[in-house]
Amino acid sequence: MDYEPMAMDTEAKGPLVKITEVGSYNVDFFLEQVDLSFANSLRRVVLAEVPTMAIDLVEIEANTSVLADEFISHRLGLIPLNSKNVDDVAYSRECDNCDNYCDQCSVTLTLHARCTGDEIMRVYARDLVVDPSRPNQWVGNPVITDPEGLGTVICKLRKGQELRMKCIAKKGIAKEHAKWAPVAAVAFEYDPWNKLKHTDLWYEEDPAKEWPKSKYADLEEPPQESEPFNFDAVPDRFYFEVESIGNLEPDAVVQQGIKVLQQKLAAVIQDLTEGDGNGGMNDNYDAPRSPDVNMNGGGWQDPGYTTPFGGGNQSAWGQGAATPYGATPYGQNGSNGWS
Repeated sequence: MDYEPMAMDTEAKGPLVKITEVGSYNVDFFLEQVDLSFANSLRRVVLAEVPTMAIDLVEIEANTSVLADEFISHRLGLIPLNSKNVDDVAYSRECDNCDNYCDQCSVTLTLHARCTGDEIMRVYARDLVVDPSRPNQWVGNPVITDPEGLGTVICKLRKGQELRMKCIAKKGIAKEHAKWAPVAAVAFEYDPWNKLKHTDLWYEEDPAKEWPKSKYADLEEPPQESEPFNFDAVPDRFYFEVESIGNLEPDAVVQQGIKVLQQKLAAVIQDLTEGDGNGGMNDNYDAPRSPDVNMNGGGWQDPGYTTPFGGGNQSAWGQGAATPYGATPYGQNGSNGWS
């Protein structure tokens, strides 16, 4: 990914990020000058709320393989699809151009394979043909990372068996289904020396030998033997290891996570301040409240216990608010029980 030069101040005034390792499918970095809740929120958003593309609908025209339709559909949904510039794709539930799917909110892939020889035929992700009518030139392409360029095995066919189907890929997030997950894992760690005692280490003889330190322990000062415990200390450095599955570059996954987190915070701020010219939360804010009713029980048009056996407040046994044995638990028949 291309980066634009940034003008850096002499002192960092906000969150500080330092990348320690980067690869084609992984990035390791640590985050400073934020609190634990912010760091954990970023981790959770990256795991579950970064949008990607995945096959969501499968229209099967022919399937004579040994695998059931549902089994193949499930395997197709788990094939990673390129999600570069996925913001160009609209969510199907929010698309104004269609009721189900169209070129603006989906990508169509077709699969047609038939075995005509005596050898077993393997059907791979590379056999999926992407329709050129799509929001951009990247979204929807199957992610193929093996040296042979074959991709994921979908199924195997014997002579005479055939697969013919149409797949619809849509935009979604992992909170809806794991097939939209942008990462295989997000490792998250802080306080490698356990100075804050947030982790209770179970051990038999020596915790130092039975609990090896992580590689991040070399980046922080070890505790001193005579050092008193600081009850006011809080974690201020958080180590991340993000492993992408290939549908998005690892740095793009983190950037999209930050973007989604900003949007969620902006929505909360807007809901709290909407309609208040002074930036408060008093105007046009309908907080939960009880129904309009006075202490004597008046003010309700329907008290809620009217039955189909009689009008007004009568019960099935004829008396107002009475039990089948006569009097109510609060007094005589029809009495509200309040003095």
